Amino acid sequence: MSASGGKTTAVATVNDGFTERKRSYGTLEPSGESTDAKNPFLDPEIAEYWRTVYDKAQYECRHVFDPSLTWSEEEEKRLVRKLDWRICLWACVMFFALQVDRGNLVQAVSDTFLKDLNLTTNDYNYGNIIFRLSFLVAELPSQLVSKKLGPDRWIPIQMVLWSVVAISQCALVDRKTFFATRVLLGVLEGGFIPDIVLWLSYFYTSRELPVRLSFFWTSLSVTTIITSLLAFAVFHLSGVHGLEGWRWLFLIEGLITLAIGLSSFFMMPASVVQTKTWFRPKGWFTDREIAIVANRVLRDDPSKGDMHNRQAITPSRLWGAIKDYHMWPLYVIGVIAYIPQSPVNSYITLTLRSVGFNKFNTNLLTIPASVFHIFNLLLITWISSRLNQWSLVAMFQAIWTLPCIIALRFWPDVISNAWGTYAVVTVLLSYPYCHAIVVAWVSRNANNVGNRSVAAALYNMSVQAGDIAAYFIYRDDDKPKYRRGNTALIAINVLAILVFIAAKLYYVFENRRRDKVWNAKSEEEKADYIKDTREQGSKRLDFRFAH
Repeated sequence: MSASGGKTTAVATVNDGFTERKRSYGTLEPSGESTDAKNPFLDPEIAEYWRTVYDKAQYECRHVFDPSLTWSEEEEKRLVRKLDWRICLWACVMFFALQVDRGNLVQAVSDTFLKDLNLTTNDYNYGNIIFRLSFLVAELPSQLVSKKLGPDRWIPIQMVLWSVVAISQCALVDRKTFFATRVLLGVLEGGFIPDIVLWLSYFYTSRELPVRLSFFWTSLSVTTIITSLLAFAVFHLSGVHGLEGWRWLFLIEGLITLAIGLSSFFMMPASVVQTKTWFRPKGWFTDREIAIVANRVLRDDPSKGDMHNRQAITPSRLWGAIKDYHMWPLYVIGVIAYIPQSPVNSYITLTLRSVGFNKFNTNLLTIPASVFHIFNLLLITWISSRLNQWSLVAMFQAIWTLPCIIALRFWPDVISNAWGTYAVVTVLLSYPYCHAIVVAWVSRNANNVGNRSVAAALYNMSVQAGDIAAYFIYRDDDKPKYRRGNTALIAINVLAILVFIAAKLYYVFENRRRDKVWNAKSEEEKADYIKDTREQGSKRLDFRFAH
C-alpha cells in the first residue's frame, strides 16, 4: 500500500499462481487491520469471475467468500495456532498410526521373526517390495476415491481396515501369510499420505503447508522413538501365552491403530465450514474465523475453490493432470532422492544385530538417529519457508547423506568396530528429510484442486517406486558389508544432487519464458486471458512455478 492524501491506495496483485501483474484500484481508509497486498480479488472483475467459478463448482465455502474481508496479523496468527491444534495435530496422530503399522516390521526382525517364519533376508526384501508395489498401485485409485467421498470419510475407513490386517499379523505362520499381509497392508495404506496432504491444503496456505508437513513427518521419527521403546518393553512378553515377542508387538500396535482410526471419524471435519455436527454442535470456529480461514486460503490460491470436497475427478481431468509434463521433474526427484538412505534405514536393526548388539539394545540404539532426524527435518523446512527456496534447500538432504555412504562403502571395520559402524549409521539416518518440502512443492506447482489430488498421488507413487528399487540394492550375497550395494548408493546419491539442480533450472527457464510472453500482452489482453482461458493448473500462462 502507498500513502496518498491521507488515504491508502490498494495495489492488488493478480495472483493465480505468483503472477506479477499489478493494477491500482480506488482507495481504502486506513485501519488497524491488514489487507493482503496480494489479494487477487481487489479487482471487481476478477472477483466476479472467481465467484462464478465457485458457484458453478458448488464449492463448500462459497457462501463466506468475501473479497473485501480484512483481518489483523495478530488475529491471523491466533487462528493459525488454533488450526495447528485442531487440524495439524490430529493429522500427525493419524500419521503416527500409519507409521506404527508400516514400520514395526523393522522392530519385528530384531526379534526372532525371520527365524520363526523360516524367512531369509531376501524374503524380507521381497516382503518389503510387495508392500511398496501394492502401496504404489493403490495410490491413485485411493486418491480418486478420497476426492469423491472426501478425505474426512475415506481416511478413517482406510485406517480401520488396515488396523485389522495389522492385528492379524500376530498369527503369521510362513512365507505365504507374510506376503499376503504385506499385499493387504500396501493396498489399504496406499493413498493415505496424499489424502492427508489434500485435507491439510483446505486449511493452510502454500507458504504454511511445508512447515505443517514437517510436523507431519516429524511424527514419523517420533513414532520410531515410541515404537522402539514399546518394542523394548513388549519383547519382554516373549513366551507369555505361548506367543513370541514380535507377535505381541503386532497385536498391541494394531490395536493402537484401530483406536486412532475409529476416533478419526469424529476428529476430521470435511472443511472449515463443516465442523458443526451432532456430536460437536458448537463447531470449532466462530463465523468470523470461518470466513478468515476460507478467504486467506483462496487469496493464496484462488483455484482451491474450483472443485467442492465431494467432487470426483473426471477422466479428462485425470488424464490432463497425468500428462502435465511440468510436474515430471518433481516425480523424478521422488524416484531418486530417497533411495540413498532407504536400505540403511530398513536394515538398521539387522545391521546392529550383526555387529553384536542384542535385540533389546538394538531397538534403543535406533532412537538417537530419530531425535536428530526430527531436529534436522524441522530446521531444513523452516529454512525453506523463510527463504522461499525449494530445490537448493531440499538438495541438502543428498549433500548430507553422500559422505556417510562413502564412509560405509570404504569403512574397513564395519563388522569388527561395532560402535564405529553405529556412529556412521546414526549420522546418516539423522539426515535433514526434504520430503515435507517436496510434497508442498508438488501441491504448490499443481495449482488447482483436481491437479493437486492427482499430482500428490503421482509424486507419492514415484517415491514408492524409488523405495521398491532400494530394496534390490542390499542383497543376501553382498552381506555383511554390502560393498556392492553401497557403491550403487553413492552413484544414486550424486544423481539425486544433479536432479535437484536440473529441476530448479527447468522451472527458472519456464518462468522466464512465460514472463516474456505475458509481458508482451496489453493490460486488456491479460484481463481477457484470466477470464476466458480454458487452461488449468500449471499450464496457465499467468502461473509461475516455485523452485
